[in-house]
Amino acid sequence: MQNIATSVGADLLGVRRPGVNVLPIGTERYVVPGRNCRLISFNQGDRITLLDQEGGQRCELIVIDTDGKCNLGIFGEKGTGAALGLMSLLDDSSYTLPRGLMFSSLKYMESIDLFGAGSKAGDKAHFTADKRGKCLIVVPGNIMTPDQQNTATPITVFLERQKLIGSESEAVLPDPMAEPRLDFRIPRCTAQAYEVKAGEWIQVIDVQGRQCTDFQAFSLSQLDKGLERCLDVTTTRSLIGLGYPHPGLKAKYYDQDFEPLLEIYQDTCSRHDAFGLACFDKYYEDMGYPGHLNCSDNFNGALEAYAIQPRRGWMAINFFYNTGVDDQNLFYLDEPWSRPGDFVLLKALKDLVCVSSACPDDIDAANGWNPTDIHIRSYAEDVLFNRSIGFRTRTDSDVAMTKETGFHSRTSELTRDFVEYNGYWLPNSYVNFGSTNEYMACREKAVVIDLSPLRKFEVLGPGAEELLQYCLTRNVRKMSVGQVAYSAMCYETGTMIDDGTVFRLGQNNFRWIGGCDYGGEWLRQQAEKLNLEAWVRSSTDQLHNISIQGPKSRELLKEVIWTPPLQPSLEELKLFRFAVGRINSPEGKSIVLSRTGYTGELGYEVFCHPKDAPEIWDKIWEVGSGHGLTPLGLEALDMLRIEAGLIFAGYEFDDQIDPFEAGISFTVPLKSKDDDFIGKAALKKRKDNPQRVLVGLELTGNEVAAHGDCVHVGRQQVGVITSATRSPILRKNIALCRIAVTHAELGTSVEVGKLDGQQKRLSAVVVNYPFYDPDKKRVKA
Repeated sequence: MQNIATSVGADLLGVRRPGVNVLPIGTERYVVPGRNCRLISFNQGDRITLLDQEGGQRCELIVIDTDGKCNLGIFGEKGTGAALGLMSLLDDSSYTLPRGLMFSSLKYMESIDLFGAGSKAGDKAHFTADKRGKCLIVVPGNIMTPDQQNTATPITVFLERQKLIGSESEAVLPDPMAEPRLDFRIPRCTAQAYEVKAGEWIQVIDVQGRQCTDFQAFSLSQLDKGLERCLDVTTTRSLIGLGYPHPGLKAKYYDQDFEPLLEIYQDTCSRHDAFGLACFDKYYEDMGYPGHLNCSDNFNGALEAYAIQPRRGWMAINFFYNTGVDDQNLFYLDEPWSRPGDFVLLKALKDLVCVSSACPDDIDAANGWNPTDIHIRSYAEDVLFNRSIGFRTRTDSDVAMTKETGFHSRTSELTRDFVEYNGYWLPNSYVNFGSTNEYMACREKAVVIDLSPLRKFEVLGPGAEELLQYCLTRNVRKMSVGQVAYSAMCYETGTMIDDGTVFRLGQNNFRWIGGCDYGGEWLRQQAEKLNLEAWVRSSTDQLHNISIQGPKSRELLKEVIWTPPLQPSLEELKLFRFAVGRINSPEGKSIVLSRTGYTGELGYEVFCHPKDAPEIWDKIWEVGSGHGLTPLGLEALDMLRIEAGLIFAGYEFDDQIDPFEAGISFTVPLKSKDDDFIGKAALKKRKDNPQRVLVGLELTGNEVAAHGDCVHVGRQQVGVITSATRSPILRKNIALCRIAVTHAELGTSVEVGKLDGQQKRLSAVVVNYPFYDPDKKRVKA
């Protein structure tokens, strides 16, 4: 065994071309989440590398030979542990053993114990097998309560095969999602027709990545009547208002009679094209390739058995294509984004005849210049699948599907209008309420908001304070235990990575809550660079939160929250402070309560473990009924935060915008923070030479501006709308605008450009923001 600092290949990580696997042929990657385990089969000569991604995570390696007995000698090792982590997992009645592992295999277990409290992010261990067998990688950990920081984090496993198993195309297929009813390959440059029944599932898989596939379907009952009714481009777009459907509310594909034929449930790629024609002979002829194979002719051949009339060019769903329309109204084409094993999962809404192709285009980037196979599977209607969209924390990460928050079982009883946000499903608005009513409830009474997708990181160790002091713009050294500070996190250029809040839980204990996964990765990189004894460990999946906001929020929570004598009571809790407490009594569920929010109102956030989330929601909801408590979705939240002048990633800031331009100059204490921090020198120059600033705009009339609208003085564009809304309480159209400092003076008249910015203008004037409660008396109440 070796524990070394060099990676199985730091050179393997990073994506340079879309859809190209970052690992070499024969190398497999598995990520084992915290409080979980995974069984992996290996052959003689295979090399296994275990990587502690975030540091400080204990791991157990258990080796099982072909007789089902524990045999660490296969790796030339002796046991250093008794598989206690595995035993603790098995004590959890809700835990299910990995497929292929029997209880009989678990007798007399020994383990190789790896990593632990002192391991650094990126530490590795290598093993080589001298026989065939299986290894069980166990990542133990406790359930983390909100006041603790003992989060369990992932272990990554790289398996380097000495000999490839089967062909390259066979090795990348994902495991079936259930027992397949159909399971067949469509060879490159061909098409195949097949039938599915109403309620059955169709999985379309890109075998080797960067391979497009056209898909078309017909209602079988209509075909029996002699009517050819297939999926229609124009009808589908017009009914859903999107270029193509995606999992969620707008997920159905329609035929010419407005009848839904299919619904998309899962999509790991999330980048297809504008739903046009399958490739046809004229395209290749015009490019100088007469007689070239094409999907439309392949469709004609595949559908001949159903007596469906041939067509010169077939309308189709163009899965895994990467085309679109640019600002000059021109179609563009580039390599697909799809990776090996990417798929879409569809549900048949009627009995269908389907046809799928493996596109033969090898004359441009449509298939990455190399047509390959497509694989089709179908599953019985009684199998249940969740709606989900593929999400990658970084470009070379394995795909993760959209998750449900700990509060989803309660919010889903109140609405079907969910949108994907940061890898989770969150309510957009609530049935029988609506965004305006939700908004007014926050201004007048109280609301509850699910904000669980915020990214949480536990920052620990003797070097934790020094790390955050260097990486955040705020003066972390001045923070007391129990204090929360809002801060920016910047690059050396002074432009922003993220904004968020930092909680001080102890002398060497902090929690960073931001909007993106990269914030934690950036902190780890800086800890390594500075050689600090500090750990940055993700806890998003173990710490979910709801926000209780509105003038009645304190009165409501007084009936729900208990805090111990050494913690501030709810009434004593000041703005940007937090308390560790429980629900109802000393025996209640553990929570952390912070006086923070994103609405501009008096409010609090309640953090808990996801397993406790339903019970905590129920307690707050029950008491809240007497205080007019209303659920609030993202649509109403956007109205509230714009009125309050609160910023949002991708709108008010990105990695080209500094905190001054984003409107949060108060997070950069250049005079009072003596210590150096990342971006300090650049921010000094930017402050002395400002180019743009965030201002408020008040628009004349009833038309609402939109993110990205240009802002003009005469012919010249001087700014851009970052966010805009119609304020129900102010009865005005308002907007946040990043504008040239020469036009930022209050009272300056500007025009918001619609259409192309020259054809239509909306009159506006520069005003102060926050628009509502500018002195923040309500949030400080």
